[in-house]
Amino acid sequence: MANNTDLNTLNSIENLIHSHNTRLESLQKELKTHKMMLDALLENDKEYQEAASAAAAATKLKTQSKAKVLSVTDGKNQVEKIKEQQMEVKELKIALSDYLSQYVVLSGSNQIESPDGQVFDIVSNAHLSKNKNSK
Repeated sequence: MANNTDLNTLNSIENLIHSHNTRLESLQKELKTHKMMLDALLENDKEYQEAASAAAAATKLKTQSKAKVLSVTDGKNQVEKIKEQQMEVKELKIALSDYLSQYVVLSGSNQIESPDGQVFDIVSNAHLSKNKNSK
């Protein structure tokens, strides 16, 4: 059983988590409001609208040109290679993360030395995600 100091520390950390999460949610709502206000300002500016229209036309032309290049066999092959390598990178990152977590637990260290002598810090990234079963 945890002692009072451990419980107090845990309660303090839990309170900090809740207060920071509440502030984060509040800032995200404020940020959304400010972005909407900026969008409205841009929408009402004639010069900006003309520039946006010209940019949209250029983007359309660029998209058509890209599709034409990618319809050629060499383009298709490159796209496929990129997708395969991106999937491999994603899988390797997941596996590396798992191995690093196991290393930290087993070694008790948050650093690891590479074969060439370079020392790396092992950094974890935790975040809150709403429980699907909660309110």
